[in-house]
Amino acid sequence: MSTEQKSTSTKKFGLASIFLILGLSVLLFGEAYFGYHLHTLSAKQESIKEDYSLSNNITFGIFSIDQWRDKIATVVNGQVTDFKITSAQKKSLQTQVETALHGMITKTVNEINKPQKSLGSKLKKFAFNKFVEPKELQALVPGFAKTIIDKVSSPASVKRLKNIATSRIDKLESETYDSTGVVTETVTKALFKKYNVTDAAAYDKEINRQLTDIRAVTYNYAYGMLGCVLLAFALWFFMRKQVHLQTILFVMSLLFAIVLLTVGLTASIIEVEARLASLSFAIMGQKIEFVNQVLFFQSKSLWGVITALIQQSKPDAIVVGVLLLVFVVIFPLLRMIARGIHLVAPPAFAENKVIRYLAFQSGHWDMADVMVVGIIMTYIGLNGILKSQLTGLNFNNEYLVTHTVNQTSLQPGYFIFVGYVVVAYTLSYILKRISPHTH
Repeated sequence: MSTEQKSTSTKKFGLASIFLILGLSVLLFGEAYFGYHLHTLSAKQESIKEDYSLSNNITFGIFSIDQWRDKIATVVNGQVTDFKITSAQKKSLQTQVETALHGMITKTVNEINKPQKSLGSKLKKFAFNKFVEPKELQALVPGFAKTIIDKVSSPASVKRLKNIATSRIDKLESETYDSTGVVTETVTKALFKKYNVTDAAAYDKEINRQLTDIRAVTYNYAYGMLGCVLLAFALWFFMRKQVHLQTILFVMSLLFAIVLLTVGLTASIIEVEARLASLSFAIMGQKIEFVNQVLFFQSKSLWGVITALIQQSKPDAIVVGVLLLVFVVIFPLLRMIARGIHLVAPPAFAENKVIRYLAFQSGHWDMADVMVVGIIMTYIGLNGILKSQLTGLNFNNEYLVTHTVNQTSLQPGYFIFVGYVVVAYTLSYILKRISPHTH
């Protein structure tokens, strides 16, 4: 080849490399952009759901004496306030009063007419029989009974009865409490202020709106990330014969994999939520209902799981956390770095035993693929257990109606992590084919 031809070839190689780097850099920037927002929104969603699970925790609802007291007191006060004596009730009461008065007169007459021993008792008996006629007393009973019922059912008497009953209920209400009331009020005020709402209905509406928006946008960012990676790896097909560009393409592909690994580790991978959507029953003809009671909520990223385990005081938990850190985080990063070094470094360094081992032979120490399987199995197991247990809490009869909801789900972080595992396997295969060194 002449000097002029070599110069032209070098120029073409340089331009092609520059265009390739620029194109891949745009895709890499897009992947990083989508990944950053996915990570941010994932953390925001977790924070919102933690706030909601705190404010609607079953401890501050069904298990709160204060909540039961308020709901029952409302029902009882309503019954007292709306209390009225109907005509039928007046008639029934008068009959009962008449019966009581007739019985009292009969008993009194019988008591007086018993044989008496003392002189005073005999004089009382004589005077009673002389001036009092029992039949006349019995005839007066209906009139007495009507007067009593009219007096009791008068507006003034009913009002006094309501006041007495209400004061007793208020006293009982003030004496019935637990320690959740103050905590609930403090938490509720703080969360209402945080989400700029004034009542529980507006709070629920705002939370649901934000979560719906975040869920849709988060998945769009996940699709954007995976789309950028897919476009980058599509270039391998079109450049399978451009050997002089494959080193650049491989190194850039490693950067794509690192971004996937970073986001896959830090974004939420699984969310476990069990909720009692509603529990209702009737007391004194009035419906009492508890809604959106969170039984359990937990959302974690892989990195969150690892740090939580390491921060435990139990040695076995710390050991598991360290093992996950080594085999799910450190080893995958070392393997990618070693692959890049093996491909671009001089032969003497590229063929170093450690570099070669990490690049080609350390796959059995990389447990990222095992984590993918472990997470999906955990999801299937937890989802099945929760569904089974929550089904047993569903009732629908004349006394009690309950409805439970299982919202356990895999999160976008899991699919990004799966994407990393697929890319890592693909790069391992590609490296064996394009490596300029013996292996």
